[in-house]
Amino acid sequence: MIGDLLNKIRAHYKAFTKTERKVADFILSNPKEVLYLSISELAEKCGVGDTTVFRFCRTLDLGGYQDFKMSLAQSVSNEREAAYPYESITLVDSVEQECAKLLGMEIQALQSTYKMLNYRDVLTAVQMIGKASRIGFFGCGASSLTALAAKNRFAAVIPNVFHEMDSHMQATAASLMGKGDLAVIVSYSGTTKDMIDTAHLLKENGADVICITGYAKSPITKYADISLLCGAKEGPMQGGAMATKISQLYLIDILYTEYYRRNYDECVKNRKMTVKAISDKLL
Repeated sequence: MIGDLLNKIRAHYKAFTKTERKVADFILSNPKEVLYLSISELAEKCGVGDTTVFRFCRTLDLGGYQDFKMSLAQSVSNEREAAYPYESITLVDSVEQECAKLLGMEIQALQSTYKMLNYRDVLTAVQMIGKASRIGFFGCGASSLTALAAKNRFAAVIPNVFHEMDSHMQATAASLMGKGDLAVIVSYSGTTKDMIDTAHLLKENGADVICITGYAKSPITKYADISLLCGAKEGPMQGGAMATKISQLYLIDILYTEYYRRNYDECVKNRKMTVKAISDKLL
């Protein structure tokens, strides 16, 4: 993973204990202040013990508190240098401010997603796509639209892809998938019951699963062979935010582009055939 610490904290938030989340919340709200705090001072401000802060560092695979502070300093520096810092939209903003902030949110989502990329997982996911007998794209609500866009993207170069909008039909399709098949599940929260049930069914049947989610330790990831993280910030009242969709589509585009490069001759041939098939439908 090439990401910075603040993005890593956001991605692993659901893996923290209740007391560790107090530490995470304080750090995310006051990253610059934390740089100058000792472990005891940070623990006091969070209302937890020193051991909780140390355990928090270990959960993030850091060697200790000093390792944490060094990583945090780099992360703060990265966010300070960002050309489009994240800012919330308010009711008193002008149209110009609203447009600029939306641009910042969406660029920030892409930047965060890029920083959390694990290149080995990307390559493994592309290999799984290349070997799969069938590839199903799954998602609920707004994530179903992302899954449909992914299916349409790959359908131009490979014939063995499908997508179902209805959750019952998704469960039906998953029940008939098995060894040699691949499912790509899109779920930002990773807690949608329909998607968790579908992922469970897929793994029981022996199918491979790639999950695109916002949290590294969300419930759905325990059924995934590969989890790719999108870095958009989405609160409970922002389901289906465009920044989230953009970051998810960025990950889809990475998989598509790398697959295309690795199977160039076949993809060029298939792309020509699919373009020719619809060319006479254009005015």
